[in-house]
Amino acid sequence: MRDDQAPRRWALDATDLARVAVFAALVAALGLPGAFSVFGGVPITAQTFGVMLAGAILGPRLGALSITALLALTAAGLPLLAGGRGGISVFVGPSAGYLIGWIAGAFVIGLIVHSSARKPAVWRTALAMLVGGILVVYAFGIPVQSLVTRLPLAETALTSLVFIPGDLVKVALATLTVTTLLRAYPRAFRRTWRPSARQEVDTATPPAP
Repeated sequence: MRDDQAPRRWALDATDLARVAVFAALVAALGLPGAFSVFGGVPITAQTFGVMLAGAILGPRLGALSITALLALTAAGLPLLAGGRGGISVFVGPSAGYLIGWIAGAFVIGLIVHSSARKPAVWRTALAMLVGGILVVYAFGIPVQSLVTRLPLAETALTSLVFIPGDLVKVALATLTVTTLLRAYPRAFRRTWRPSARQEVDTATPPAP
């Protein structure tokens, strides 16, 4: 387990690479059920749920790297996106901005979840999923979708509201999954968490006679 007091290292070891590969595979697997498209041809998939988990569990650097690896393999022609989509053509279509937003979203989620030495509370995890998993992804996706479809930016943003209910469900599921994993198997995060402030108070307070 990593020591938060030790100097931060940027080299990747075999375990890091394995974790990156596992989460890239997880996001790909979440695309197996397929997808359906709405206004503008942007597909609704379960893969954003995997992006949220990658950022929260791997942290900003490895989380973004896992999504980058997935998209690189997709660009090389592997059908790793929902509906069996692959090839360079997906990066010039309406959903191209959302795909790039996955990388930025995973990075931001990791930053927020891992922003403190203390074990993240539920609210911080949920905030990370909302900001990185929805706001950041949309910030990349909507302008590119507007450009490709030649629809006004405001109209594109309005039609994108159809994604919000599903994305909120993913946020709730990802928050529940990460919170459960923090309690049941904190080693999955490969770092040492300090106890929460409340736990420290409970530990320091002597029991009542």
